[in-house]
Amino acid sequence: MELEDDEADPSTAPPVPDTLPSGEAMQALASIATAPPNRLRRFAVWAFGALFSFVLSVAAWEFVTDLLARNPVLGWIAVVLVGLAVLAALLLSLREMAGFARLARLDALRSRAAEAHARADLKAARGVTQAVLRLYDGRPEAAWGLSRFHERADELMDADALLSLAEAEVLAPLDALVKAEIEGAARRVAAITAFVPLALVDVAAALFSNLRMIRRIAEIYGGRAGTLGSWKLMRRVFTSLVATGAVALTDDLIGSVAGGGVLSKLSRRFGEGVVNGALTARIGIAAMDLCRPLPFVATERPKVSALVSRALAGMIPRNGAAKGNGGGQA
Repeated sequence: MELEDDEADPSTAPPVPDTLPSGEAMQALASIATAPPNRLRRFAVWAFGALFSFVLSVAAWEFVTDLLARNPVLGWIAVVLVGLAVLAALLLSLREMAGFARLARLDALRSRAAEAHARADLKAARGVTQAVLRLYDGRPEAAWGLSRFHERADELMDADALLSLAEAEVLAPLDALVKAEIEGAARRVAAITAFVPLALVDVAAALFSNLRMIRRIAEIYGGRAGTLGSWKLMRRVFTSLVATGAVALTDDLIGSVAGGGVLSKLSRRFGEGVVNGALTARIGIAAMDLCRPLPFVATERPKVSALVSRALAGMIPRNGAAKGNGGGQA
């Protein structure tokens, strides 16, 4: 009987192992964004889209011609409305094409700048910096940096120094705006995940917030993209992160957020929010790498720990505070 009592005593049970949050919403978003292309699915989408467009066109044609025959006034109103709809579709298509072109221009500038750095080519560096100046000419947030660059550019006869000057003076205020966007997105994702315990809401919030963040980063750097361009850019970001194993809960990420000991003391839901916010910040930094017209050379690449500490200030208890609370409870 004593043996049975000892076995039934909860104090003798082994401790439940601490489990760290894994950022399930961001992992699900990464799976969605990096899903491999399916030829059958693409063919099905194309076939159904072509059929729908054909049926819609025939129905619109029959509707307009029949209405013209019965009532010319209403028929011409229908013609005007159909024409406006076609014009809107063309404008949307042109906007998407322009967005892809702007993103391609940023990619080309970044490649040219990297090559100029590698070859120490002063002529190529001047061409890149002139393109960057034209890109941001007229932007009020870059006006001070542009004037500073013009004051000092003529004195420099070194490719690395010229590109570093453009990066430090022209891109610095834009980098600050991008960091603010990343911090805001990380804060939103963390808060929604922590305080809205509804199924799939955290995934939807992560998708919307990350897509909006990536689109805003592209806009700030001059690569404003449409819906399709933003989605393609997000796929590129996630693909590059997945390829390097960066969309995962690793020790360095845990340490950058709050330390494994602190995360293990938080509620499961709150810890998921913190980790999802940290992964959002990591995605934002990767988007900076893809949208910035110049690579990080003269200025330091932002760190996840710095962005997360500012974004989630007040949400994560410090080690000292956690110990103090524990002592008070004791």
